[in-house]
Amino acid sequence: MSKKIDSALKELKKALKKHAEVVGGPAVSLKKSQRASAKVAAAADAYAAAVLEKSGMPNPFTGMETLEASTIASLAAERDALKNRLTGPIDIAS
Repeated sequence: MSKKIDSALKELKKALKKHAEVVGGPAVSLKKSQRASAKVAAAADAYAAAVLEKSGMPNPFTGMETLEASTIASLAAERDALKNRLTGPIDIAS
């Protein structure tokens, strides 16, 4: 196995283990779970890049996306609307 692939695999395993620890507990912290998810995604991207560089094989994780682009856009718009409503100007009752 190439050194780059082996190194990327170790990082991916480490990220997955940490993610499982964070989301598998009795109380799940949103921020910790988001950070752990981001690290898994970054490690998976690094692994896929190492595989592509060494073998020319495509990303082994392609097709695993769970949401369509329209759903992601809708959720982002909803998030932004909530953010604006919650962090915008505060109405003062007279």
